Amino acid sequence: QVQLVESGGGLVQPGGSLRLSCAASGRTFNPRAMAWFRQAPGKVRDIVAAISVSGLSTYYSETVKGRFTISRGGAANTVYLQMNSLKPEDTAVYYCAGRVGVVFATTPHDYNYWGQGTQVTVSS
Repeated sequence: QVQLVESGGGLVQPGGSLRLSCAASGRTFNPRAMAWFRQAPGKVRDIVAAISVSGLSTYYSETVKGRFTISRGGAANTVYLQMNSLKPEDTAVYYCAGRVGVVFATTPHDYNYWGQGTQVTVSS
């Protein structure tokens, strides 16, 4: 059984920062490409950022490029999302996802494993 567990969400003022963490566990979970998606109320689930197994290749959506940074931790099955200069439109539930394969993908159906999500609210 593979589990992805997110943490680090919360309430932050516009212009503030948050760091999300995702830890993967499970006997059959080998290092995989990982990603962060987000879903706001009434909206579809969209890619935020993705990272390859090696950590050398990354992808960012245009809406977060230059503000967010995805990285892998020392343990192969951890991934982080550093979010700076947060805006109210970044408010959403953020999901960690993992997929079979060493390269990342940018659509939800390409990911096999999902966390339960963590709420990020940007408001004054």
